[in-house]
Amino acid sequence: MANPNIVNTASIVGNNSLTALSTTTATAIINNPVSSGKVYKINSIYVANVDGTNPADISINIYSQDDLGGTAYSLVSTLAVPADAALIVVDKTTAIYLKEDQSVGAVAGSANDLVVTASWEEIS
Repeated sequence: MANPNIVNTASIVGNNSLTALSTTTATAIINNPVSSGKVYKINSIYVANVDGTNPADISINIYSQDDLGGTAYSLVSTLAVPADAALIVVDKTTAIYLKEDQSVGAVAGSANDLVVTASWEEIS
């Protein structure tokens, strides 16, 4: 895993993803491929429960390899998001760096109830 020197950056590109969790298996939210030559600064991860009646559990993990490979390390684990509410998992005050060959994934406790929004900067 390369770790580019972010003091001498050539490029900082903003990016985001919007992911509806339609299954209860791990779903990729952010993926920094092996040999990308980039480090990602994750600025925010929000989880919204779009079910108007029931709470839904969410787990957000950082994986030690890209494409949800390797070991999963929990940011939040089976945390209930109330109906029609949102949860802030990461914001600018708790930004996380994602090195090459690492990924972030989400696991929903209920299919079709949660939407994950993430934003990050790709630094190279």
